[in-house]
Formats: sequence, C-alpha cells, structure tokens
Amino acid sequence: QRLGSFGEYYAKMVLASYGMSIYTSEVDDHGIDFVAETKSGFMKFQVKTIRQGTSYVFMLEEHFNVDDKMLFLFLSILTDDELPVSYIVPATAWKNDSTGMFVHRTYEGKKSKPEYGMNLSAKNISFLENYKLEKMIDKINE
Repeated sequence: QRLGSFGEYYAKMVLASYGMSIYTSEVDDHGIDFVAETKSGFMKFQVKTIRQGTSYVFMLEEHFNVDDKMLFLFLSILTDDELPVSYIVPATAWKNDSTGMFVHRTYEGKKSKPEYGMNLSAKNISFLENYKLEKMIDKINE
C-alpha cells in the first residue's frame, strides 16, 4: 500500500512539474487515481508502481476502458538508490498491440475478474521505451 501511495504522489508531482494542474478525489473514483489538466483538456490517470524485476502489472477491466482516449496508465518502476523510471501509456495501446506486451485476460469461467495487463518480460521491456515519460510528456501536454 505504501508503494502505491508513493507512486501516486510521485506521478502527481512529476506532472505538476510540467505545468499540469492536478485534481484528486477524496474517494476511489472507479479506478481513476487523479485527473490532470493540460493545455488541450483533461486526462485521467490510473497509477501503478512496481519494483524492478516485476514482470506483470494489471488493471481491472471494469476500471480501465481501452476505448477512452483520455485515460492513461502512469507506470513507475522503482530501483533501489535511483529515481523512479516512469512511463505514460494510453489506454488505447491495448487495442492495437502487436508486441505481446499488452494483454487482456478475461478469465472466463473463473473467479478472477477480467483485466488488462502488461507483460514486462525481458523480451517485451524494450517496447516500453516508446512510452517513457520524457518521450510522452510533450505529446500529452500540448
């Protein structure tokens, strides 16, 4: 839980440092951790924070609409004694993936709820570079 709280505060701080206004809710609003106002409008963020070496991260399907062009995943990967490495991934990336990094698991006939996930295996991690914060920030803050 501390990891998740740190990740949310870090994401808000980073985006605010790029001039975005950040808005939060006092209650969990259906998987949206916060909203950021950019020059072109509002963006919704779900934040995930993991430690280096974690090979999978997921969001429940009911809280992550891959058709929503204003929804993004802010992913931070933590390594001891280093600043987090952060990525901004549009939810729509799950719709046209050819890399195998973005997955949709329905778990039909099972107890688990459907989810969208990222397979962060050694084979796929290079694809994540396209979404590095420094590459994405100008695109989303236009």
